Amino acid sequence: MFFRKVKETGMSYHFSKTVEGDFDEVIARVTEALKAEGFGVLTEIDVQATLKKKLDVDFRRYRILGACNPVLAHKALEAEDKIGTMLPCNVVVQDAGDGKVEVSAVDPVASMASVKNDKLGDVAGAVRGKLSAVIDAL
Repeated sequence: MFFRKVKETGMSYHFSKTVEGDFDEVIARVTEALKAEGFGVLTEIDVQATLKKKLDVDFRRYRILGACNPVLAHKALEAEDKIGTMLPCNVVVQDAGDGKVEVSAVDPVASMASVKNDKLGDVAGAVRGKLSAVIDAL
């Protein structure tokens, strides 16, 4: 399916892009884009199903993909043993209505800035570049 960029936004803690397409197809496309950048999806949280089951509330389609690049995760863990509290890198895929799906990825430079460890800078920058490339590829 053809995915056309609809809207792109950038905030201090994430990269986002809205595309047209089927929700499940966008998840597949995001998963492939992550794979191309050396990431695997370790976890997938279906927020819509969880909120329905636990709270009996209806919520839009919303998935959190826990993505990990093993090489960069290893470097980060060697530099800072508690950095696992910020792993894996989350990528959110959510229904934006009208046939549009928004994809957002955490900006690791912003999240790791709170960690006072200069060794993390290069790793965070490398992860930022790869996650930004994932969003750009959609």
